[in-house]
Amino acid sequence: MTQFVHLTDQKRIGSVRRRGLKPHSLRAELAKGVHCTPVSGSLYRTHQWLRELKRRGMRTISAVQFYVPPREIVLVGRFNEQLVAVTASEAAQIFQVHESGLGLEVVVTRAVKPKQIHRIYTPNQVLGWRYYPEAKGNKPFCGCRYCTRGEINAYRVRDD
Repeated sequence: MTQFVHLTDQKRIGSVRRRGLKPHSLRAELAKGVHCTPVSGSLYRTHQWLRELKRRGMRTISAVQFYVPPREIVLVGRFNEQLVAVTASEAAQIFQVHESGLGLEVVVTRAVKPKQIHRIYTPNQVLGWRYYPEAKGNKPFCGCRYCTRGEINAYRVRDD
């Protein structure tokens, strides 16, 4: 069995324990399913999406670790790019051999039942990247008041 981690708001954990993980889409153009990453030896790689998801206003994010049969078809690829259909074990292998693995995501195209959930835990809340994986040290694309509203230290990058 291949293990994956889905990050969600801690407020939803009671529902996840009872009903499992339901497929959804973050945006209309994205594949509908449970967005996750394979469990790897690197804590940073496994929980890389945490800080980006915190930008949406979640205070505490919990990790839901679950099993997927190795021959089940899932989608894998870099965010905002075309996803490829492969087996779950191939998706985990792609994640491992990729040079950095940052920005990759796996989409399980069905619901995850409560009995498939291995464990639920709260990881360190400062893991991961914001904006995009290569953003560290680069200024944001746009420094206008609209694009930087509500961001921490936004005055440092504003154009006006």
